[in-house]
Amino acid sequence: MRRLLARVRSVSAFLFLCAWVALAGPPSLLVTVLTGWARHLFVLGRFGAKTARQIFGIRIVTEGLEHVDGRRPSVYVINHRSNVDVLVFEVLLPRCPGLRALYKAELGKLPILGRVMRAAGFVPVFREHRERAIEAVDVAVEALRSGSSFLLAPEGTRSRTNDMLPFKKGAFVMAIKAQVPVVPVAILGASDAMPRGQWYVTPTRVRVRIGEPIPTDGLGFDDRDRLAALVRERLERLLLG
Repeated sequence: MRRLLARVRSVSAFLFLCAWVALAGPPSLLVTVLTGWARHLFVLGRFGAKTARQIFGIRIVTEGLEHVDGRRPSVYVINHRSNVDVLVFEVLLPRCPGLRALYKAELGKLPILGRVMRAAGFVPVFREHRERAIEAVDVAVEALRSGSSFLLAPEGTRSRTNDMLPFKKGAFVMAIKAQVPVVPVAILGASDAMPRGQWYVTPTRVRVRIGEPIPTDGLGFDDRDRLAALVRERLERLLLG
């Protein structure tokens, strides 16, 4: 019965999200095209995500919000075990308006949503093409220098176990080039809600733990591995704590 209820809730949440994107997406995009404003896209996105999360039955417990400073561009780095990891946006957006992300270029083909992400300043990554992936990092660096913050999962894909996958270096190259801090964000319980290979969401509690910012002042390109190792160590500590 609990599994059936979870599936009913999940279908209801997916239908809501589709309807919300279809109804709110076109007029909000028109406003962006006419005015150049994008802030409303984040407000509407957060409302849709929060409502869907409540329908799914996911409760969020957050620790360390004092480490989120919207006035300071930063690279927020998460561990990645589930599709519901996107809930972190809901947690961070109130303190970091306009938080952006790098996303798989394939998602840009989604009707309406792909256009919304581009209009909001999200940066597509063509992972099969190294040169275009480097270009995406450079675009994100310029956005960081202009005051934006980014959320990234350096594992690149979802882990099937409780162990983190090897880190890709893009997030740390970005932070070093822009000379902005890296903020580790640990997500616990997301794999219980929606493990890889499961299409529906099981109601549960997801805990988000935000660590202290790790400065990159004075670091150079050759320090990227050391920075990645330090961030990984901090994330592992948050996951155990």
